[in-house]
Amino acid sequence: MVRARRIWVTAAALCAVAGVSPGTAVAQGRPTSATATAIPASPDGRGALPPGWRLAGENAAPRLEWRSDRPVPMGDARVEFRSDGRLLGVPKPDADGRTFRLPLDGSQASGPRGLVGLGRPEALQVWSGGHRLDGRPSGATAAPPASPVAPAPPAEQAPPPRLPANGVDPGKPGAYRTRTGEYALTSVRLPGFAKPVEMRAVVVAPVGALGKRPLALFLHGRHYTCYRGGEISIDWPCKSGYLPVPSYRGYLRDQRLLASQGYLTVSVSANGVNGQDDESAEDGGAQARSSLIRLHLGHWADWARNPGSAPAIVRSAPRADLNRVLLVGHSRGGEGVDRAALDSLYPPPADQDGYHGAVRWNVRGMVLIGPTLFGQNPVPDVPSVSVLPGCDGDVSDLEGELYVDGTRTVSTGRALHSAVYVVGADHNFFNSEWTPGTSAAPAEDDFYDDPDRPDPVCGNHAATRLSADRQHRAGSVYVAAAARLFVAGDDRVRPLLDGSGKRAPSADPARVLSHAVGARRGGGFLPDGGVSVSGGRLCAVVDPSPAKRCLGDDASGYSPHFAQWQTDRESGRHAIALRWTHTGARTRVTARRPLSLSGAEDLALRLFVPPDSRGTQFDVTLTDTGGHRATLGRIHADGLPGSQRTAAYWAREFRVPLTAAGRARVDLASVKSMELKAHSASGRAWLVDAWGWRPGTPAVRPAALPRVDLGRLTVAEGDSGARTYRVPARVSGHGSGQVRVYVLDPATGRATDRLVTVHPGGQDIDVPIEVRGNTRYGPDITYDVLVKAVHGAVVGSYGGGVTVHDDDPAPAMTVTPLANRVTEGQSLTWRVTLSEPVDMDMSALFGVAPPAGGAELSTKDVPAAWLRDICGASPDPERPLSKVNGLYLWVDVPAHRTSADITVPTVEDRTAEPTESVRFQQLDDMTGEPRRNGLVLAGSVLNAP
Repeated sequence: MVRARRIWVTAAALCAVAGVSPGTAVAQGRPTSATATAIPASPDGRGALPPGWRLAGENAAPRLEWRSDRPVPMGDARVEFRSDGRLLGVPKPDADGRTFRLPLDGSQASGPRGLVGLGRPEALQVWSGGHRLDGRPSGATAAPPASPVAPAPPAEQAPPPRLPANGVDPGKPGAYRTRTGEYALTSVRLPGFAKPVEMRAVVVAPVGALGKRPLALFLHGRHYTCYRGGEISIDWPCKSGYLPVPSYRGYLRDQRLLASQGYLTVSVSANGVNGQDDESAEDGGAQARSSLIRLHLGHWADWARNPGSAPAIVRSAPRADLNRVLLVGHSRGGEGVDRAALDSLYPPPADQDGYHGAVRWNVRGMVLIGPTLFGQNPVPDVPSVSVLPGCDGDVSDLEGELYVDGTRTVSTGRALHSAVYVVGADHNFFNSEWTPGTSAAPAEDDFYDDPDRPDPVCGNHAATRLSADRQHRAGSVYVAAAARLFVAGDDRVRPLLDGSGKRAPSADPARVLSHAVGARRGGGFLPDGGVSVSGGRLCAVVDPSPAKRCLGDDASGYSPHFAQWQTDRESGRHAIALRWTHTGARTRVTARRPLSLSGAEDLALRLFVPPDSRGTQFDVTLTDTGGHRATLGRIHADGLPGSQRTAAYWAREFRVPLTAAGRARVDLASVKSMELKAHSASGRAWLVDAWGWRPGTPAVRPAALPRVDLGRLTVAEGDSGARTYRVPARVSGHGSGQVRVYVLDPATGRATDRLVTVHPGGQDIDVPIEVRGNTRYGPDITYDVLVKAVHGAVVGSYGGGVTVHDDDPAPAMTVTPLANRVTEGQSLTWRVTLSEPVDMDMSALFGVAPPAGGAELSTKDVPAAWLRDICGASPDPERPLSKVNGLYLWVDVPAHRTSADITVPTVEDRTAEPTESVRFQQLDDMTGEPRRNGLVLAGSVLNAP
């Protein structure tokens, strides 16, 4: 075994999975299990890395690696390494779709205690889109057992009751025939991308429509880029013999419905972004997708002025009205659409943008289908509908809810931001090219259903699960609803989107629920710093402490409202948690400043109860500053169908009329508190917010706001002295506003934050980083900073920092035999030595190889326990060590030390045999291949006398 004299991840001889060549796929959140052997416990008692994990890398590139026992399909959610609930980083995937590698900077890789930044080994976890991927049986997630007050769901759930029909159904086809065609333009180069991105699209246009027609542009999400038969890849451009996956053709159903109603529609291809976005900026490709969208819109603006220059399908269509544009984005395409709307109002830094023309369009609204929101930076003054699939197996935390919640108080609040929850819908089936049976390339259901433990809500045969056809039809209907409301200005379809509790019959039998903020809501009870609570608790949406968190360890599933960002805690994100044990329990929410509900018709509450719970009822009472009280009415709250694998803690919208307040002479212009009185013996609930509501959709005029963009600075460490660098931060636009700046400690990953008022051109975001130079070899160190809009500002590039590059040469590594010719029963020992001590752990990986000649040491010549601990192998049948699959020796020289020993024990037997040899070659741990001129461990074992 490898002798280790360091903490839990130190050198050990282990059965490792050899690395494969690095690739570019990013996986989705399908639960998987890992079967690789853990690193054995170290002598200091800190324990072992969990199964599937290992520490790899050498010289200046230490890495934390995890390998799944099955390919993790690529999707839009990012795979994340976490420890004790905090983000360690986003690993790079290999082409095999199983291996994920996270480079470790100096905060994790150096120091006298070694990898202190990783925390407890047993706390390491792999997450994607709200699902945990490691350490659990296939199909399981990290959700804890069900709460005692939220019983485990029955074997199969029933869908919610059908809502009453809306007076206008936007899902009915219009009067126009449609025409379909494609165009392909010259590929473009986008900042940060090494290879050109295609400019390809499919157009569906109405035939015979007069005058200019509004334009709806679709952008697909992150998916496989190339295929050949049943093979798929994320290469770009596609290799010879492979075809591009036509993801952009997946919304033809939606396009034809809109075109029949008189809209021009175009769906653009983004394979060139998908194939490179894990190598680009820190935003997952959002800025690149925005550039791509605006490049297409720029061409449409040119063609509207000069139709003769347009492709044939565009020339045959009505002219586009670029003053009426709807953007529709799916998954990462949703985040790209949001960034495109933001960039159209508040221009991005020129060096980050691929579009440099004038903005000649007006984005009237957005539809975001199962969207990502890595930056949690929604554009506040463009109306939106965020479609949340209840069985999303990719963006499983339904973080698209933050396109609603994240806009509160940021700007004027006049834009309607709606969330539409589709019970039983998965992530992929809104796109026919991601759907088995209708796709050209291989496709799959992203919600993995374990046949041995079928999910009661999202399983293939669950009553609540939608078929692909029904799901896509419902999606088309709600895209059309957004177009009719935001672009055509037909307020009659608003009740489908704003929590009024109406349905579109053309989407039947899908159960589609909605809530919203903005439009004509006002006077809100907002938990984010504006209220105090008695009879309940103000809880933190994201906090490492279970006592402070809104959703504790007794929750069965998780909440879209509480989707975690890239920090371990967040200031200013709260909800109100209610828990009661007797009928009549009261929770009072008191505003710190009196609220005005003047002009409102109803009080609208966004509230949720545990999934599958029934019969929760509250009386709602208002009190004004003069002490006048009025009980407005009673709300009845049932939970959504949910399981441990779903984000079903989602708020329904409940409204009670304010007429009783007038009769009781409550001054609605000066409301002080709201009270909820429970009518059940026990239960739990969470209040997200409450608003005064009245019908209507006001016109929205985007506010003139400052825009914040962070950058990243890479600097050399230097040989001596101390230098101070500042994180690049640019503020453009107009006016002033407030943002919250989070600075992550590189040693612990913990975040500290402060509220900052920013002004265009100012240096208000000032994060100094002190760098001390030395002549010792060590790793690069990264300091990360994040920013989020609070009020009167918008954020583009939300992540940045300073990366300190170590500029010292690596020491030489040599091997010295200490005992390389021994008698059986003794141990072979070699010493690995560095030419000088360094500031990081340095490692080497050795793989067993046949000796140069003569007899070879066999599985019977080493202790069976050692062989089992190394790689889980059995000595039987007896075979040469070079035939043992996955037998590797791993050695680390701890930081500030110069040597470490490697030992291979042998056993004494009574069999006469010739001298036997063993040989280990140093491997490249990225490829698993022998290193050229690498180190060699060679030894011989003599027969005992």
